[in-house]
Amino acid sequence: MGEATVRALRKLGVEVRFRETQTCCGQPAFNSGFWDDAKPLARKFLELFEDADEIVVPSGSCAAMIRVFYPELFQDDPAELGKAKRLAPKVFELSEYLVDVLGVTKFPENANAPDTSVTYHEACHLTRELGATTQARAILSALPGVRLTELDQSEVCCGFGGTFAVKYADISGAMLRDKIERIDSSGAEVVTACDASCLMHIGGGLEKRCSKVRPKHLAELIDEALS
Repeated sequence: MGEATVRALRKLGVEVRFRETQTCCGQPAFNSGFWDDAKPLARKFLELFEDADEIVVPSGSCAAMIRVFYPELFQDDPAELGKAKRLAPKVFELSEYLVDVLGVTKFPENANAPDTSVTYHEACHLTRELGATTQARAILSALPGVRLTELDQSEVCCGFGGTFAVKYADISGAMLRDKIERIDSSGAEVVTACDASCLMHIGGGLEKRCSKVRPKHLAELIDEALS
């Protein structure tokens, strides 16, 4: 997913720099209430990326953590709060960046692109925290070889929710089964999303069910279409 993101952006003419010393943004600890453990990771992120022109994140939940929740995390630390607020406007989830910043509305024709039916799961943080509800579908509708098949209740949570899936495994599993049944019923060959954690969770459920539907991140579909 990460490599596909870099390749796709470069194919679209973006100069990409990947900071090899970067680590987790701190979201797992933050969501679990361990803010003191999340702060060192967040500080490292702010330090590494404070001079970046734009920061593209191929995960709605990570982008939401940085853009929305860093200011909350550092509400009692004026210096770090200032850094977080200055950084926030430069942070974009991948589909947001392609549509809202680059203005990508179409892609080069690719006669070799295989005809693939794709259904789309709306990741929770992407839609609820970032308000990105149209960008991914716009990209999918424009990708050569991709036929977008709408997913019933696409906006409903897949049940992952980070440590929620561990603390409330029975509830998480029931939510996942509902999601998997709808994905299978869509008739699509591929299910895509803009969040790695959702796809990991859904991918595990599909494999356990012996489903033929494959999980692929939006970046992978873009990278394949531009190859």
